[in-house]
Amino acid sequence: MDKNLRIIPVSSIFTDISYVVPIYQRNYAWRELQIEQLIEDIDSSIYDFNKNYFLGNLIVNQTDHNVYEVIDGQQRLTTLFLLENYLGMNLAKDALKFEAREKSNRTLHKINNGNKGELLEELVSVEISEGYQIIENYFNSNEIDKNKLRRKLEKVFLVRVQVPQGIDLNHYFEIMNTRGEQLELHEIAKAKFLEVLETEHDKKTAALIWEKCSNMDSYIQMNFDPKVRKALFTYNWTSIHDHIGDFDSIKEYVRNDEDDRNSVPLIEILKENKLLNVGVSKDEVENERFESTISFPNFLLQVNAIIAKLGEVDSTLDDKYFLNNLSWAWRDADRSKNFLYQMFKCRVLFDKYILKREYARDYKETGKWSLQRLEKYTDAKGNKPKYIGTFGDDGSQNNKLIRTLQSCLRITYTSPKTMHWISLVLAKLLENESCDIIEILEEYCKTKVIHSNFEDASGFGFERIVFTYLDYLLYKDGYSYMEKVIIPPVRDDWQFQFRSSIEHFQPQNPAEVENWDPDDLNGFGNLALITVSGNSKFSNLPPVGKISSYPSIIEQSLKLKIMKELVTLDDEGWTESKASKHQEEMFMILKG
Repeated sequence: MDKNLRIIPVSSIFTDISYVVPIYQRNYAWRELQIEQLIEDIDSSIYDFNKNYFLGNLIVNQTDHNVYEVIDGQQRLTTLFLLENYLGMNLAKDALKFEAREKSNRTLHKINNGNKGELLEELVSVEISEGYQIIENYFNSNEIDKNKLRRKLEKVFLVRVQVPQGIDLNHYFEIMNTRGEQLELHEIAKAKFLEVLETEHDKKTAALIWEKCSNMDSYIQMNFDPKVRKALFTYNWTSIHDHIGDFDSIKEYVRNDEDDRNSVPLIEILKENKLLNVGVSKDEVENERFESTISFPNFLLQVNAIIAKLGEVDSTLDDKYFLNNLSWAWRDADRSKNFLYQMFKCRVLFDKYILKREYARDYKETGKWSLQRLEKYTDAKGNKPKYIGTFGDDGSQNNKLIRTLQSCLRITYTSPKTMHWISLVLAKLLENESCDIIEILEEYCKTKVIHSNFEDASGFGFERIVFTYLDYLLYKDGYSYMEKVIIPPVRDDWQFQFRSSIEHFQPQNPAEVENWDPDDLNGFGNLALITVSGNSKFSNLPPVGKISSYPSIIEQSLKLKIMKELVTLDDEGWTESKASKHQEEMFMILKG
């Protein structure tokens, strides 16, 4: 084996080793989505303990004996540090340090020494502390066996790669940050699809479709040159022309160089995409304000699940099986062409009907949920894109309901491998673009809620979909108590946040009052789903203290908003009787 490569079990990655994160790297930034996905990948990776699983690469530069500067992979490495601390594993004293970041180092030292007590706010790294809290909450909410996961870490490996001596580390870091394992798999798949095509014209057409579909954070129409866009899309740009019915009909609008008798090598097509007018004019570049729900490799797996009619099986969307799942589609030219055409169709439908995150105007920093379709408008400077609600005006009731229903699913099933609702919707749209998306997704949610056995659950055993779908139903229909409107239907001032923490409104360990009966304490009536940071702030405050001190956290959950109103209804405050009655009402809403 190359002396610059070492395969190391994750369980031993911090044994007698120190890693230093250089100052030119950004600080720790992973949140619920990335942290939970890493834990899920580890937890679901090994069903057979005789097999190993590779988690990825760790790029380093050795600066001293057993001291390594982290060039790429520090977000994953820091998360593994927090995870192994939570699991009670032994790590070296200075296993991980941040160069010239004392708050980060102080927080890591506190965690590594088993001191989970509070530091003064000005002395602590909020990002790292919240990362540890996310891990702790995830284990509590999902009842994961710590001992079993520790054993799994012995069979999960990282490949530690030592960069060549004398390399420009800043430049190397920039390169590594723009390329990752997913991108490499995506390129391999692209080569496989192109390889089975017979002519250079076919290969160029395939490369064009692939290139334009792969940019997920803009609407696909705007990825094409105006001439090609006019040929492929309807006058208002919203749909594909009826005459574009297969791969070969797209090929008509891609320049054919075969008559030049100069065959272009496949590698050149992959690199340069020498196509007809593939650039986009400067005047037509759309504002980069949209963020896709999934990455391009995950989108490919969604398309694959639709074409192959694979149904809801986790491995069909699991990127660990990326190439294997797609391999059937590049066995011959006809399959390759069909997949690429269906991918193009799915991408147009995806942009039009699947939720995005939008960063514009008042939401430029925080983002908001967006369900909009692209349309053409014309001004003195020419044709431009505009974005309007997919189902009428962006403020229309239908558009708000479908947007909120999709965001309910988006924050519930955060791992791309569990986002089967996307392929479900796209498959129905391919059959009939006028299908009832609300009916389709409500039925999907109901099935998930029923299968969760929510009526027999307790405490952290409630699945997230029970909380999120309930909030959607409260959003849709509103809620009144004793003729007082507490939640107006389809209100304009509320949207789902990324929430994963189950909150006991009456705390589990109250400071002064008598403890509740465990059944009432852990019953659904006393629980709500909020953000991890909100859960941390609530701590062991009594319900009245939570309401008065953190009104913005109360607003995160419509269920919690009802619970607040029940507290302030009379002088009794929050009681077991109120929680029990609230549970009965919420269960009735869920059962419809």
